[in-house]
Amino acid sequence: QVQLVESGGGLVQAGRSLRLSCAASGRIVSINRMGWYRQAPGKQRESVAIETSAGSISYADSAKGRFTISRDNAQNTVYLQMNSLKPEDTAVYYCNAGVRSSWFESSRDYWGQGTQVTVSE
Repeated sequence: QVQLVESGGGLVQAGRSLRLSCAASGRIVSINRMGWYRQAPGKQRESVAIETSAGSISYADSAKGRFTISRDNAQNTVYLQMNSLKPEDTAVYYCNAGVRSSWFESSRDYWGQGTQVTVSE
């Protein structure tokens, strides 16, 4: 089994910054993709930022120029630096990873439990 544990959420004022962390542990042979999604009340979960093992990065339009994703492959950890936060960034942020637990198995999708980010006016 694989566990993803997020940390770093909280309540901040608009314009401030937060840094989210997500550490993967358990039966891990390789991680081909790590990223962040978010879900605001009444809305569908959406992709925020994703980084592949090859270093390819994609951002949602709403995140470009303000958020930065980075990975520490040695620690199986992904970070999301969020700057210039806006009230519309308020959501539960989820870590996602595509993990291979055995050379004989395909990669599987795993999710963290979510961390709340609230941005006040």
